[in-house]
Amino acid sequence: MTDHQPPANGPTQPRPDTRLPQATPVAHPDSSAQAREALLAVRREVGKAVIGQDAAVTGMIIGLLTRGHVLLEGVPGVAKTLMVRSLAAALSIETKRVQFTPDLMPGDITGSLVYDNRTSDFQFRPGPVFTNLLLADEINRTPPKTQSSLLEAMEERQVSVDGEPRALPDPFMVAATQNPVEYEGTYPLPEAQLDRFQLKIVLPLPERDQELQVLQRHASGFDPRHLAAAGITAVAGPAELAAGAHAVKQVQVAPEIGAYIVDIARATRHSPSLALGVSPRGATALLATSRAWAWLSGRAYVTPDDVKALAQATLAHRLSLKPEAELEGVGVGSILDSAIGSVPVPR
Repeated sequence: MTDHQPPANGPTQPRPDTRLPQATPVAHPDSSAQAREALLAVRREVGKAVIGQDAAVTGMIIGLLTRGHVLLEGVPGVAKTLMVRSLAAALSIETKRVQFTPDLMPGDITGSLVYDNRTSDFQFRPGPVFTNLLLADEINRTPPKTQSSLLEAMEERQVSVDGEPRALPDPFMVAATQNPVEYEGTYPLPEAQLDRFQLKIVLPLPERDQELQVLQRHASGFDPRHLAAAGITAVAGPAELAAGAHAVKQVQVAPEIGAYIVDIARATRHSPSLALGVSPRGATALLATSRAWAWLSGRAYVTPDDVKALAQATLAHRLSLKPEAELEGVGVGSILDSAIGSVPVPR
């Protein structure tokens, strides 16, 4: 993992490093190899439009494979929207974007009943949530009532309007963004909502060489509004995602690895600096993401290193600091590292 990022929740609190490592494909003689290679090729396609965010793309692929959702955090201008659009194009799935604002209503996301003069009846008009990849842009700029309208969609993969449940497409994932530096006019996500996100990934500012590549592409005529001109092609699709999701469930988890994950979760609950530790949902999320990471790396079993590699991105956003710890400038990333370090690594 790389060095910690700049402050996330204030000038004195370090942000945990939740960037993901990059998968290295390893030959694996099973029927899922083709799906894995296709999904790893997606990163190369996205790289035609977005430079330096391979780890974040990997995280979103893991989210799709584990039927989870991803929270992306980064300053304006690090290509969050472009990355989601490019990923959808490389996967040949539909994407829609919703700009979350203070006046956004739940019906603007889920859809609503509209009176039809021709039939003299109310007809359901689907909202933008009816898509494969929903980009919830600046999700923390809308009030909690509207934020909570996504809870049913994220958990049950359906929305209920006028008491009638309506199924969402498959695959379905929410990729939500939030800005780490703007606090005025924001509504922090409640713990229940944060816990619904499988992963929280911090998008770093590009390195100097990467930023030079961005400028060179734009100088050569690259227009982020026209992905076709960037040469992105669909190299995978829902079939590969379904095959990959099935293969991930077949990845073996030894009893000692399961115990390792549980012990990490329990260690956070006993931390004197935390008001809220990792819930059982968080432990199962770490199991799922570790399996997906192992599969993308070409292995049919989970190792302790897989668990460690995904622990920060999967667990850090589920932790809540005590007020005194916040005043002391303690970061959840360091607390989680300490909890992991206190648990014996299975041999």
